[in-house]
Amino acid sequence: MRSFFGLMVLVGGLLFAVMQASAQMMDGGNPMVGGAAMYKTKTIVDNAVNSKDHTTLVAAVQAAGLVDTLKSAGPFTVFAPVNSAFDKLPMGTVEMLLKPENKAMLTKVLTYHVLAGNFDSKAIAKAIKDGHGRAEFTTVAGGKLWAMMDGKSLVLTDEKGGRSIVTIADVRQSNGVIHVVDTVLMPN
Repeated sequence: MRSFFGLMVLVGGLLFAVMQASAQMMDGGNPMVGGAAMYKTKTIVDNAVNSKDHTTLVAAVQAAGLVDTLKSAGPFTVFAPVNSAFDKLPMGTVEMLLKPENKAMLTKVLTYHVLAGNFDSKAIAKAIKDGHGRAEFTTVAGGKLWAMMDGKSLVLTDEKGGRSIVTIADVRQSNGVIHVVDTVLMPN
C-alpha cells in the first residue's frame, strides 16, 4: 500500500511539472518576476507594475515622471532594484527622494539604473571579456557603472563603490531588457 501511495505521489508530481511546463510554453516561456509573468510584448513599465518585488521602483518611476519615457520605443537596459534593495538604503531615504522637491535627485538615481540600448547578458559578458574582466557603461544619467563577474554572478559597481548583484538576467521587454538587481546603485 505504501509503495502504491508513493507511486501516486510521484505520478502526481510529474503531472504537475508537465502542466507547469505546458503553461509556460503556452505563454511563450515568459519569466516570472515578483510573482508575475513578464511578457516580451509589453513595455518595461507595463511589466514592472505587475511585479510584487518592484512596487517601490514603480512608485519612484511615477514620482519622477519617467513612466512615458520607459514606455517609449527605447531600447533601454534597466537594472531594476527589488523592494528589499530600497530597504537597504538609510532610513528615510526613499521617503525623502519621493518628495516633489527632490524630483531631480530621484530622476538622477533612477536614470543611473538605465543604459540606452539593449544590453542582454551576452552583450554585457562580451564587454567584460573585451575589457579584460571589467566593462564600463555610461548610464542615461551620464554617470559610469562597471560590470564584472564574481564567480557565476554578474556584479555591478556604482560610482560610490557600492556593489549590486544581478539576480535575474535577460527579462526581455518590447522596448529593451531588464536585469533584476539586489541593491540600489548610487551615482556621484
